[in-house]
Parts: sequence; structure tokens; C-alpha cells
Amino acid sequence: MGLFRRNASKKASDEAREPATAEAAGPAAEEEAAPDRPERGPFDSSQVTGMGPRVDLGAIWLPVLPGLELRMEVDKKTQKVTGVSATLAGSGLQVQAFAAPRTEGIWDEVRAEIGASITRQGGTVDDVPGTFGRELIARIPATGPDGRPAVRPARFVGVDGPRWFLRGVLSGRAAVDAEAAKQLESVFANVVVVRDGNPRPPRDLLTLTLPQGARQGGGAPAGPDGAAPQTPSFDPLTRGPEITEIR
Repeated sequence: MGLFRRNASKKASDEAREPATAEAAGPAAEEEAAPDRPERGPFDSSQVTGMGPRVDLGAIWLPVLPGLELRMEVDKKTQKVTGVSATLAGSGLQVQAFAAPRTEGIWDEVRAEIGASITRQGGTVDDVPGTFGRELIARIPATGPDGRPAVRPARFVGVDGPRWFLRGVLSGRAAVDAEAAKQLESVFANVVVVRDGNPRPPRDLLTLTLPQGARQGGGAPAGPDGAAPQTPSFDPLTRGPEITEIR
């Protein structure tokens, strides 16, 4: 069953606060282009000649940069890896890949569903042209460190590929500052999606795996008051993640 189900209930997620730094591998991947490779990505695995300076996460080959920190998101109930988050210099990027129909994309429909969900929560959203086509600029209700109501900015970007859909969520400085977003936009633009040949229903999460050498953690650490830290649930497309540390 796909994770993009309409009217899906939103679940809060526990997140660890101890990221591990990915091995520095220079600039985002820019290997020699395959003959049919488009000028910009994200790319299908058939459009590149090799992995390049990326980390192999199964359905996603993710470019790495010096100082980039990776967190794998794991569903508590199924223990399946559901996504990957990268942070750099006060900005974050969450990436997930999904199955899509052979003949049409799903980003237009998904974008409308995300906007409707955020609006129902009391947030605001603007559908605007962006780096990767249409994107959403969202202001999401949240709770500040002092317990008072706050607003959390986020940018939702999406790209329809051959039988897959890649979605990214930019947060932190990258959600509000175009200059701060450039490095993580480069990471997203150089992602390679590896779509297996198995038939999958549209919106089914493509299988992600922990990178070689990853160590599964025991769950999110408690906060100062002994309670597990909570991240406001604003995304109708994913289940609440548990963070697994990468070393």
C-alpha cells in the first residue's frame, strides 16, 4: 500500500539529535554524462555512467558534500527505511522516491494534496515556479522551544521521472534563503533514482537500504525533560520516522 494515500492521517515523528557526518567526497556528483543524459537531474540510473561520489541507499544514490550529515528514517512498526535526510550549514533536505505510472507524472496531484493538508492544519502555502518546476512554499504551524505557537517554513519540490517520482523537502535556512538553498538544491539535482523492474502501484515507496557500515540506533534520545523529542507532523505523505545513525 502506497504511502501517498489521500487523506492519510499524519503522525508525529521521533527524531534523534545526534547526526553523523557523511564522508566528504568533494562537490555533488558530476560524472561523465551518458549519451542520453539530460542537462540537469535528478536522474534515472539509465542516464548516468556510474555512481560517482554518491552514497548507495538502494533506490536512491545520494550525492555527498564535505560536512553533509545524513540521517536514515526508519518506520518504527515495519523497520523499513522510508527516507533520507541531509543537513548542511543550518539547512535540511529530506528525500524520498516513489513509484509512478509509466505514462504520466503525479507531482501535480501530490502537490495539491500537500497544500490541502497544510491548509487544514492552519498553515499557508503558495504554489510557485521554482528551481525544479512548480513547488510549494509552506508556512506550517509548529510549537516553539518555549512552548508557544510558531511557524516552520518548508519548501516542497518534486520531479517526475520514468516510472518514479522524487520528492524533496527543504527546511531551515534553505526554505527561506535562496543562497543558502543552493548546495542542497545541487544535492537534489544530482540524485540518481534506481527503479527496479518490479511492478508497483503508483505512490508505493521505493525500497531504500542502509549504506554499508551503517549502524542501526536504538531510537531517539530523550529531551531535557525526559520526553522523546517531537517534530510537528506536516507531511501527509510519510509515516512517522525513527532516525538511524550513520557512521
